[in-house]
Amino acid sequence: MTTFRLLTATAVGALVTAGAAMAADCPIKIGGIAPLSAPGTVVGGEAMREAMLIAEEDINAAGGVLGCDIEVVIGDSEGLPEKGAALMEKFISQDGVVAVGGGYHSSVGVASKDVAQRLGVPTVFAETWNDTITGDKQKYIFRIAPLSSWASATIWQFALTVPGVEKVAILTENTDYGIPASQETAKGLESGGVESTTFSVDIGTQDYAGIVQRIKAENPDMIITLVTGEAAYNFTQQAADAGIGPLDLPFVTGQDALESGAYWQNVPDGQNAFVQRIGVPETQFTEKGKAFAATYKERMGKSDVESYAMEAYDSIAIIAQAIEEAGSTDADAIVTALEGIEHDGTLGKIYFPYGTQKDPSEDGKGDEWWHQWPDPALTMIQYQEEGQDSTSAAIVYPDAYKTAEPVFVNE
Repeated sequence: MTTFRLLTATAVGALVTAGAAMAADCPIKIGGIAPLSAPGTVVGGEAMREAMLIAEEDINAAGGVLGCDIEVVIGDSEGLPEKGAALMEKFISQDGVVAVGGGYHSSVGVASKDVAQRLGVPTVFAETWNDTITGDKQKYIFRIAPLSSWASATIWQFALTVPGVEKVAILTENTDYGIPASQETAKGLESGGVESTTFSVDIGTQDYAGIVQRIKAENPDMIITLVTGEAAYNFTQQAADAGIGPLDLPFVTGQDALESGAYWQNVPDGQNAFVQRIGVPETQFTEKGKAFAATYKERMGKSDVESYAMEAYDSIAIIAQAIEEAGSTDADAIVTALEGIEHDGTLGKIYFPYGTQKDPSEDGKGDEWWHQWPDPALTMIQYQEEGQDSTSAAIVYPDAYKTAEPVFVNE
C-alpha cells in the first residue's frame, strides 16, 4: 500500500531549496596549481600534477561529488608569484573552478591567495610554507602543509644535536619561502650558541661556483640548503666537487631530494645527505596513504612517494569532501564545511581547529594557526647507502620517529 501526504508550502519550499543546493554544473571543476616549468620546481610540480589527477580518478570512481564527476584543471605557476596570481585569475574567470588545491612555492601562494580571497574562491594550499599565507586570517584560504616556522625549527633543532657544530653556512633563495626560513633557522641556531652565515641566490640558480667558494672560505662545520627544486641538486653536487658536500661534512640538502631517483642521478656524491620530510614513514601510512602510494609509484615508475605528492592528493580530496558535505558549490558553504571537516587523508586525519568559529587567540595561538592543519609530521631522514630510496632511508630525527642513528662524517 502506498501512502500519500500533502506537503505544506513551507515544506515544498524547503525541498526546492535542498534540490537547488544539490544541483551543480557537471563536471565540478577544481583548480590545481603546480610548477611545471622553470624556474619553478618541475620535479615537484610533475609529482603534484599526477597526484591531483589520481585524486580526480579516485573521487570519480567512488561516485563523484553531488552526482557529478570532478575535473581537476591543472595550471602551471612556473614558480613565479606573478604567474601564480594570473593563474588564479584564469582559474576563476575563465575555467569556472569552484575551489583550488595544490600549490608548491610559497611566493606563488602569497601572491595567489589574495586573488582567491578577493574573488571568493576556497583554496586549500598543499605545499606552501610561508606563515603569512594563513597568518592573514583570510576567509577562503586553508593549508595542509606545515608552517615555515615549524619546518625551520625541525632543521635547526636537529642541527643543534650534531656533534662539533659551532658554525653553519645557510644557502637560501630570495623568495617568500627562503627569506623567512633562513631567518628562522639562523635565529634558532643562535639560541643554541651556534654561529651562522647566510648566502642568498635567486630561484632557479644553476651555477654555484662563486657561492661554493665563499662558503668554503667560511670553513663551516655544517651546511643547510634552503633552496627548492633542481637548483638544490646542482648546489649539492657542486659543493661535493669542492670538498664540502655530504661526504665531507653534515649537509642538509633540499626537500626535492625525496625524489630519490632524480637525486642520485644528479647528485652521485650525495651519500650521507640529510633531507627534511613531511609525513610519517611509509610503514606507518594510513590505508588511504598506502593505496595512493601504490598507484602513484606504479604510474610514475618510482620506488617512493614524496610528501608533496601526498599533500597535493589530499588538497583535492578534502575539497571534494567539503563540497559533498556542504551539499553545494557555494563558496561560503564550502568554507563552513572545511572548518568543520574531519578528512581521512593520505597524510592522516586532517582538520582545521581555528577559523571563523574559533579564533586562534582563544587558545593562545598566533594568527598563522588560522585554517591551518596542526598535525603534519616533520622528520629528518638520511641517505646512509648509495642509491637508497627515500622511503627506506633512515629517520634520524626526532626521537619519536627515529629508525637509526645519524652518520656524522665530521666525527
